[in-house]
Amino acid sequence: MYLLNNKLNLSIKFLISALPVSILIGPSVSLINIITLSLFGITILILLNKENSLFKNQTIRLLFFLYLYLIFNTFISLNYEESFKRNFGFIRYIFLFIAINYIFYVDKYNNFFLKIWTLVLLVVFFDIFYEFYNNKNILGFPSPLRRIVSFFKDEAIIGSFVNGFIFILIGFLFENYKKRNFFNNFFIFSFLFIGVTCVIFSGERANTIKLILGITLFFFIIKKTKYIYWITILSSIIILLSVNFGQFKVLKTRFYDDIFPRLFNKDIRENYLYFQLQASGYQVFKTYPVFGVGNKNYRIETCKTTDAAPIINNFNKTYRCNTHPHQVYIEFLSEHGLVGSIILIFLLFSLIFKNFKKIIQDQNLIQIGCFCFLLTNFIPIIPGGSFFSDYSSVFFFINLSFLYAVNSKTNIFKKVDNF
Repeated sequence: MYLLNNKLNLSIKFLISALPVSILIGPSVSLINIITLSLFGITILILLNKENSLFKNQTIRLLFFLYLYLIFNTFISLNYEESFKRNFGFIRYIFLFIAINYIFYVDKYNNFFLKIWTLVLLVVFFDIFYEFYNNKNILGFPSPLRRIVSFFKDEAIIGSFVNGFIFILIGFLFENYKKRNFFNNFFIFSFLFIGVTCVIFSGERANTIKLILGITLFFFIIKKTKYIYWITILSSIIILLSVNFGQFKVLKTRFYDDIFPRLFNKDIRENYLYFQLQASGYQVFKTYPVFGVGNKNYRIETCKTTDAAPIINNFNKTYRCNTHPHQVYIEFLSEHGLVGSIILIFLLFSLIFKNFKKIIQDQNLIQIGCFCFLLTNFIPIIPGGSFFSDYSSVFFFINLSFLYAVNSKTNIFKKVDNF
């Protein structure tokens, strides 16, 4: 198989190493990084086509089937321009997938950028603790309503950022657990415990639930760690929650006062924003049951109003104007309809579960970490960001790429030498 020269390989490694920092700096820098990595992916694909094509690989076919569906979705959307921006640009994640698989094929023991990512997350952990106790981060960004923003300045999304990388790093660090070095093991469990604490401190309830469920699944799947370890960790998390709820009013409000009244009081529940958005998304699905309104078109359908700052749609009082319904299955149903949702779920779950047996047998802990993160994106009922938004998609496809790349048996370049 044709390989790029060492300088180009180093460039790819550098760009992958810079992914967390580029996301922290802002959407434009992150997009430039992803597009540059995608260009390397295109280069690899073109060079391979001189011999044969990666299109023989079933995984690549599934990804391009997903892309073709999104192109089709564009042409049946209510607003072509809105869907075009999101759907046509989706191809960059396929080439990102190819680039990450390629670099692990070149050097399957390459852990350089994972060490860089660990360092970046340690800095983020420190910043979250600093902001939690000082009401501003180390760069001076203030906390809006005591919500942690960290390096994101005015967006309370740092919890999802931690979730996006921590599962890969938990797998990477626990691969080294077998060294049986006390200080090494102490660092591993401290990293995990502090990471969970930071997500809790962020006040992001959905991401806290996803992280705890994902970690539980991680320790349930792996065979090298005794059950007592994850029982101890989860018990520590529960203790931490109990202590912090009592000590910090903002956490008590976010995790207790805001949740339980909505669960047991119908009037309060009906006025809860996320329940209203999910109900609104379901109403959109009922109006467009076959193919939905189109990707990124929930806002187009639900915000048909003359109000300058709309809350309730003037043309359909059951709608709630917002960018998306804030729940992945409702988002799929409203924007892709029943047919589109079946296609999406089939393709995405096929990609996630395609190598499940090999993952369980080989016990590659990075793969298991990625697998657990990917599944947390599909937990029912729990609110979440828009699945196909730039911010959510980049985490999903980074983890999906690593799910395949880090194991020579599942790496998409495994059979290229035989083409």
